[in-house]
Amino acid sequence: MTTTDEPDDPTDEQTAEDADAIIQEIERKRSLTGWATVAVAAIGIAFSVFQMWLAAKGFVLALDVPVLGRIEFVSLQLLQINAIHVAFGLVLAFLLYPSSTGGGPIASRCIALGGAVDDRLGRDHPLSRAVHAVGGALRWAFVDPDLDRVTPFDLALIPVAVLSAAYFVTDFEEIQRMRALGLEAGRPIHEVFTFLDPISGLLGPLADTSYAMVLGVVGVLLVLEATRRAISLWLMLIVAAFIVYARFGVLIPQDAAYVGVLSIPELSWPSIIQNLWYNTENGVFGIPVTVSVQFIYIFILFGAFLEMSGAGKWFIDLAYAATGTRRGGPAKASILASGFMGTISGSSIANTVTTGAFTIPLMKKSGYSPEFAGGVEASASSGGQILPPVMGAAAFLIVQYTATPFANVIVAATIPAIVFFFGVWVMVHFEASRLGIGGLDAEDLVDIRSHLQSGWFYLVPIGLLLYYLIVERLSVARSAWFTLIAVGALIALVAAYSDETRGRLGALVAGLFLANVLSHYVAGVGPIAAVAGAGVGGQPIGAAFMAALGRLGGISIVAGVLTLATHPFVDAPLLEFDDAVDDAARTTATAIGNPQLAGNGLHRLGVFAGKSMESGARTAVPVVIAVAAAGIIPGVISVSGLGPNLVALIEAVAGGSLVLLLLVTAVSSILLGMGMPTTVTYIILVSLLAPALTAFGVPELAAHLFILYFGVIADITPPVAVAAYAAAGVAKSDAFQTGIEAFSLSLNKAIVPFAFVLTPGLVLLRENPNSAELEIGEKYRVLGTADLFDVAYVVPEVLIPVVGLFLGVVALAATVIGYVYAPVSRAERVAFAVSSLLLMAPGLGVRGVLDVLGVVGIGSGGGDPVSLGVELALRGVGLALFVALLLGNRRRETGPSEPTADSAAEAA
Repeated sequence: MTTTDEPDDPTDEQTAEDADAIIQEIERKRSLTGWATVAVAAIGIAFSVFQMWLAAKGFVLALDVPVLGRIEFVSLQLLQINAIHVAFGLVLAFLLYPSSTGGGPIASRCIALGGAVDDRLGRDHPLSRAVHAVGGALRWAFVDPDLDRVTPFDLALIPVAVLSAAYFVTDFEEIQRMRALGLEAGRPIHEVFTFLDPISGLLGPLADTSYAMVLGVVGVLLVLEATRRAISLWLMLIVAAFIVYARFGVLIPQDAAYVGVLSIPELSWPSIIQNLWYNTENGVFGIPVTVSVQFIYIFILFGAFLEMSGAGKWFIDLAYAATGTRRGGPAKASILASGFMGTISGSSIANTVTTGAFTIPLMKKSGYSPEFAGGVEASASSGGQILPPVMGAAAFLIVQYTATPFANVIVAATIPAIVFFFGVWVMVHFEASRLGIGGLDAEDLVDIRSHLQSGWFYLVPIGLLLYYLIVERLSVARSAWFTLIAVGALIALVAAYSDETRGRLGALVAGLFLANVLSHYVAGVGPIAAVAGAGVGGQPIGAAFMAALGRLGGISIVAGVLTLATHPFVDAPLLEFDDAVDDAARTTATAIGNPQLAGNGLHRLGVFAGKSMESGARTAVPVVIAVAAAGIIPGVISVSGLGPNLVALIEAVAGGSLVLLLLVTAVSSILLGMGMPTTVTYIILVSLLAPALTAFGVPELAAHLFILYFGVIADITPPVAVAAYAAAGVAKSDAFQTGIEAFSLSLNKAIVPFAFVLTPGLVLLRENPNSAELEIGEKYRVLGTADLFDVAYVVPEVLIPVVGLFLGVVALAATVIGYVYAPVSRAERVAFAVSSLLLMAPGLGVRGVLDVLGVVGIGSGGGDPVSLGVELALRGVGLALFVALLLGNRRRETGPSEPTADSAAEAA
């Protein structure tokens, strides 16, 4: 192994507290104690239980009770469900995120005012004391400088948020009536709260304003305030600007140059609020929140359960065991670990900090610079949002917006995601070859065989998820729910398993399974329902067996709980919970005056479930707020009829050039995505730009993936590269330079989207024969088995472009790193870059050149697609140039400290 001999830097060691501090600094999230912690945990667990109930039972909240039978509490509509979902997010946002830390422009001006009054009148002057008294009261009510307390202002907003959701549950019939008659038909406030009737004359204009209108206005304002806290001020201003535009866009002259197309019909405030607050098609409770309710939250919860079970550390150790001894092993392990963690976490920042706490110090010790180490981690971690099967929250929005089955989205996204991680892998390999960085000692790593034997159960949920989605073709929500049950069952079994208890555990599983088989065979229902006399008639033995098999998850959980109840202090050798679970177990045990309970297996299992649900809720809060706020923008576009005019404007600006439109979309995604969640960027740009892309003939799914990719790139693009800055905090490196390194390592992520838009075969899409007669979303289909055997299509349209893509990222890596077998000169870098472009996206260069010629009056531009023959010829030129450059570099092979003859082979 070749590494540098620098002494270990103790400041490189990262703790969980350090990671939390970095995330807290970037996300501005409170670190609460005392009653506030208990409140957040209780509300978070309630949020998760509510979402789990929806996933399991649907919108009817009912319970099957022995003897009493089925008790139905309430049957909710989608709008009511969405309102409760957002209300949970609002309450947690007001608890977790401060309204002010005292460092903003208003607070600083108030402080300056107090100082000016003191200088002018003296601190003891009555006016000075009055100013300071008012300032102190405002500080107490609004400011949380240390991010550790809930202010009175927060406590005042929480009941208002609850009230806004309660109205949907208690007065839904009135809401349905107003959706037909308008908000003006609703009851005024003093009729809802009758105790205000005697003073209704004092309410002024509110006396004649419907209660629904007031709640709608207040609700939208609460969403904007939560957006400012949890996301950013800029997103709040963007959303607020669209609301103002909905009311005053009518003032734009229709005959004005360019902006005239933005003129819209006049809309009243009641009409705007009705469409933004009482609508499931658009607005706050529109499609994005529906997707969050049905898909996103349950997958976040799935990731939280995996993370709290200790899967994160296990995946990191697996990555090091698989690649740690290779050349540049720590960086390669970082790439694999970040990919694994992307399955658990859809957040680039959380992925960067969590994985980077382990990987970045080892990369630095191996010889990589701190900036390069941070760049590798940030680049790979941001890729977690484009890596199937989970792909972060935006992938579920793609399902809803394009009406594409999630399995097809996974299939389409697989090749570009693999290409991205392969490209980063090759770059770190070339950098390791350039610096002479070897791998880690095998004795410092876990044995991969024994590691898999001890933690194989962590892979089962992911395998089940793929099985449910791709083989069984279940809905996303059902697949996630079944997988979540599988996680709970596996953890319950593993927590109760030991040499002493395995016989008892196995007997319980077998006995409960047999009881279920017999119960279904005799009565057609489960054992509890059969005992309660709810039998519906026996089933055939095969059907009874399958019914019991479907209950295997619940049977395993019950068996694990019963085993732990009878043997609570079992030493489970296979399970190592996340540190957060152990800390919570000790805290709760101490709080109830029984410290020994921290070692009780049943107590730890319960804490694991509660901590997972709380962690899932905390993670979901910014996502829920983001989709609620961002949904306002397509809501305004829909209610104002702006969409077609906007598409016409964009097409006019693009001037018939698809390349220019793609560049505008890419730059817009990056600029808008700086400092904002990828989900928000996706929702806004899909509403604004996706229709224009599909109008140019781009496959709908490819257009949405294009926007998603560049929204992800924004996380590592300076100057606001949030993931790179998080990595810099771990690496203790220069933040801006770390962002440069991360962006450079992710360059292939910027080129690949252009490639698959121009060559849909790269995302396994094929145009239907009668596409001209079909709707936009039906013009292309994901390749089926028959398509794969169509050699005349697959070879030129899929196989050759995919091979070109992989070779192109190798050429791009040589361009960026400047080293393959030997140093690469500047001229060779340019040649490698040309070969990379020709191999990856030959049509991009041709259409770009034709567009430029069209601008100067030569030809008609690049509006028409490049023919397949021309593309194949250009790829051939790129391949010949790439091979020539590679062979020339091979002949000059050098190595700073060890032979590099296996460099290209190992990179591949």
